[in-house]
Amino acid sequence: MRRKSHTPPSPLPQRHGVDPVRVRLPAAGAWETVREHLVERLSGAGAGVVDGMFDAGRIVGADGRPVAADAPYVPGLFVWFHRDLPDEVPVPFPLAVVHRDEHIVVADKPHFLATTPRGSHVAETALARLRRELDLPALTAAHRLDRLTAGLVLFTVRPEERGAYQTLFRDRRVRKEYEAVAPYDPALPLPLPRTVRSRIVKERGVLTAREVPGEPNAVSRVELVEHRDRPGEPGGLARYRLTPATGQTHQLRVHMAALGLPILGDPLYPEVAAPVPAGDFRRPLQLLARSLEFTDPVTGGEHRFRSGRTLAAWASYERWAAGTYDGPSDGQ
Repeated sequence: MRRKSHTPPSPLPQRHGVDPVRVRLPAAGAWETVREHLVERLSGAGAGVVDGMFDAGRIVGADGRPVAADAPYVPGLFVWFHRDLPDEVPVPFPLAVVHRDEHIVVADKPHFLATTPRGSHVAETALARLRRELDLPALTAAHRLDRLTAGLVLFTVRPEERGAYQTLFRDRRVRKEYEAVAPYDPALPLPLPRTVRSRIVKERGVLTAREVPGEPNAVSRVELVEHRDRPGEPGGLARYRLTPATGQTHQLRVHMAALGLPILGDPLYPEVAAPVPAGDFRRPLQLLARSLEFTDPVTGGEHRFRSGRTLAAWASYERWAAGTYDGPSDGQ
């Protein structure tokens, strides 16, 4: 039986709620020094950046001491460093906490705020914000919500319990309900409510997911909640209740677009729109993770959480379309 390797604790503290980067040197390779490996591994940063980090003593070993650039390459060695944070435009909307206990935190995330650090969104993420604001450096995310989607996200307080909560989502034991604002079409080929089943694939490096022939791996229940006229335009607007039974990337957005009911503000479906400048927080995607319901795997208690946000296009379509809606609970 293969013994699980031990990962030493980080010798560096978090910065701005962001963990340091941990690198383990591969078991096999032709590098002679730690520097040679990191220059190759971090090729996107450039050799000058890596050399600057060594010169400044920013790359450290398990004992917290700086690693020399000419230190011999040792397979399995761990090193840590803090990345240079990208320039991020602060997301100027509140991140509400709807529940907190000794095991979990449930946050009501605004549109435009990423759940966890990734790519160009690092310190301006829900996880980093909550770690700073709640003084919970060990906080971790049990699942993710798209950056453009608002609503409820579950975080775990104790690292040793994270797996139990992640398993709930993996095994589909969390009932998730979403709300969306999209066009109203009384002439749909098949009436609502209906369950949409398809096979969705999302390729690495491609912005959009797509439906392909094959065994369905994505199942969504779509229900019409209410609809209203939109002056001067055919059809109207509607509010929909969306209940995913699976969790494929962009699943609800793909399924709504396939029905001919693309969610308002969606920059990817049915067509990819031109990118907007950083800091443009107008016309957010009108998709909201409205509720989470599950049995707590640690305490056995029953949980039901509900977002307090209102989708802006439903509250005032004209102001949402103009990018001027600033209601207190719109989640923009």
